[in-house]
Amino acid sequence: MSRKVIIGGLIAVFIAIFAVYSLQNIMPEEIENAPDWMVLQDAIELAEEQDRLILIDIFEVGCQWCRKMNREVYPAPTIRAILDRDFVPVKVNGNNSDNMVRFNGVEMTEEDFARKMGVTAYPFTVVIDPQGNVIDQRRGYLDVQGLSRFLRNANENGRS
Repeated sequence: MSRKVIIGGLIAVFIAIFAVYSLQNIMPEEIENAPDWMVLQDAIELAEEQDRLILIDIFEVGCQWCRKMNREVYPAPTIRAILDRDFVPVKVNGNNSDNMVRFNGVEMTEEDFARKMGVTAYPFTVVIDPQGNVIDQRRGYLDVQGLSRFLRNANENGRS
């Protein structure tokens, strides 16, 4: 066997292993105790009926901090208790998404919605009222304590 064939084969195997490993890191996984994420329009209707605020998690596929919040922060018992009591949770893919959302009577892509919310980095967390008014927003990763504080403040501000 020639040297070129062996080297080419090794490179192909390396690329295949790298591709499989990379895809496993970005594949969605079932997360125990995750919130019941809704689409925006349904969340607005439910929030109006139940007099709750809407938490919007704007994420980007492949964002390590978005995945960390999804895996470790949102399923935390403290966060789940606050979400289940006071919020309707929504997830929006803010980057390269052609999925459509309806917000304030206007249909737009999730990416356009993220731009309208002022997203400059991911993850981006927004709290709105059922009328679509932004109560508060945060850019970047929030740990359990940080998100808990953010949600409590947003709930107080949204109720005043």
